[in-house]
Amino acid sequence: MKSTSAESTIEPPASTRLDRIIGSAVNGFEKLFFAESFDALSVACQSSMDELLKVSDDAESEKEATPFAELRLDPGRPSLESVLTELEKLTRIVDIGLPEDLFSSLPSPIIQNYRLRAATEPPRELRRHPKRIRYTLVAAFCWQRKKEIIDGLVDLLIQVIHRIGVRSERKAIKTLMADLKRVNGKTTLLYKIAEASVENPDGTIKEVVYPVAGEQTLHDLVREFKATGSAFEQEVHSIIRTSYGNHYRRMLPTILDALEFRSNNLLHRPVINALVFLKKHRDSKSRFFALDDGVPIDGVVKSKSREFVVEQDTNGVERVNRINYEIAVLQALRERLRCKEIWVVGADRYRNPDDDLPTDFEVNREEYYAAIKQPEQAVEFVAELKQAMATSLESFNATILRNDKVKLVERRKNKICLTPLEPQPEPKNLSFLKTEVSRRWPMTSLLDVLKETDLRVGFSDEFKTTSSREVIDRTDLQKRLLLSFYGLGTNTGLKRVSASDKHISYKGV
Repeated sequence: MKSTSAESTIEPPASTRLDRIIGSAVNGFEKLFFAESFDALSVACQSSMDELLKVSDDAESEKEATPFAELRLDPGRPSLESVLTELEKLTRIVDIGLPEDLFSSLPSPIIQNYRLRAATEPPRELRRHPKRIRYTLVAAFCWQRKKEIIDGLVDLLIQVIHRIGVRSERKAIKTLMADLKRVNGKTTLLYKIAEASVENPDGTIKEVVYPVAGEQTLHDLVREFKATGSAFEQEVHSIIRTSYGNHYRRMLPTILDALEFRSNNLLHRPVINALVFLKKHRDSKSRFFALDDGVPIDGVVKSKSREFVVEQDTNGVERVNRINYEIAVLQALRERLRCKEIWVVGADRYRNPDDDLPTDFEVNREEYYAAIKQPEQAVEFVAELKQAMATSLESFNATILRNDKVKLVERRKNKICLTPLEPQPEPKNLSFLKTEVSRRWPMTSLLDVLKETDLRVGFSDEFKTTSSREVIDRTDLQKRLLLSFYGLGTNTGLKRVSASDKHISYKGV
């Protein structure tokens, strides 16, 4: 049994002295950290970071347009331009030449803290720091920002590929449905056509079939089949090919050069091999690949898309349509990136899934599975999941005829239609609380409530600066923090909040 401080006659230090001890330890760590990081950076690397902080000659003095400021910008909406812009940012950071093991021994939260400190300081303030502090802060920012940009690129790639497919389906539906006129009684009509054809085998279509089924009716039947059969898939693929080939295809070579895709599962190796194959033949101008060139097909191209990818030439020899194959590879890559079966070197959220496991996972495997209450074998996990789904479906099937909230719809893509649940009644205590607040503080704004709460509780004191010190008066800082909380919490926005007070600018908020 451990003895208490009173039994050991040990008096803990006062809070102010404890703060000084901790501050001294942090200061000592930072000095050593800055010195070691500065010594690890080459002269060329330091020169490249100086270029990041250099102000453009044609930039206004107030805006300080620097490459460093451009690196802080988030990616825009999913588009080809956004992908190319993020690739330029990634190239700029890679060209700095940071050592691969510069911060590999430090925990990510520590690097993130210095990354935030560099991001919140204007470039002119970074330039004023001593070299060892300036270069370490910029290096930490670029180190972490590189991971964020790679994650953003993967997100953009997933969204762009999805957008190509969704837009193509919508366009195909719009095109085909414009000409579609559903024909009722198709079974009876088919019987009449068959009967007329059997009775008059030598007659012409105009004399035998048209009297039974008019020409316009037959045209409507053809359009309906095109809109619901394999012709629809062909139309969708044709639009995807046009959109990708004429616009989005430019991103593929740069993506393959900038990102390194890997997989720990042999089942998904064909997709990795397909990416390597495309990268190897990136400079080829050929529209087709020969099957004997080693083109990975199995495990990459879906069975329903194979007819679009593998074609036959005039001699009946099978060949691979290059553009269609690239589309199939990107679609397969998207599916596997989303479930992290394929990961990206240098990424954070899309990193190697093995890095997410504890370092002693293989040693204490049983304990970890017991902690999350899951079986160790995948077969058992899948069997339990199937059983739970089967039980739920059986219950759903048994009660669907008596369930007023669910109905099955045949003519919709989603066959099961759920009626939104009715809102639950408001709790009585919540109603009483609203009434009491309105009685005590009528016509009181939310900002006033937030201010009074902070004056009594002091929660704004818990927000610390990412810099080494605070130079803003605490009263002024408290006002800025409360305005920021209000603008973000109510979705009013920082610009609108700052516009309401002439003494505080948007930059100050």
